[in-house]
Amino acid sequence: LDIDTLKLILTEPKNSIIKQYKKLFEIEGIELTFTTGALEFIAEKALEYKLGARGLRSICEAIMTDAMFELPSEKDTKVFEVDRTYAEEKLSRSKLSKLRAA
Repeated sequence: LDIDTLKLILTEPKNSIIKQYKKLFEIEGIELTFTTGALEFIAEKALEYKLGARGLRSICEAIMTDAMFELPSEKDTKVFEVDRTYAEEKLSRSKLSKLRAA
């Protein structure tokens, strides 16, 4: 799979990973968006770690975990955008960044 295909897998299917995250945040009253740079970064890491499409969820979880727990308790946050910088920072702090597929 290439980067473009992985980005499509992230966003296009009816029950895609990105749509699931958007719905979770919508339930909390927060509008979630992902920049093109963030989606490219996630796809690049799936290729780099040789995880393919199955690894996309793990990478997204590593990036989104802090926001999922912190943002709902912040009453003034109504919009949240995940950009490449945020994704890089969160993934670099996770244990997933040490992962290398065989």
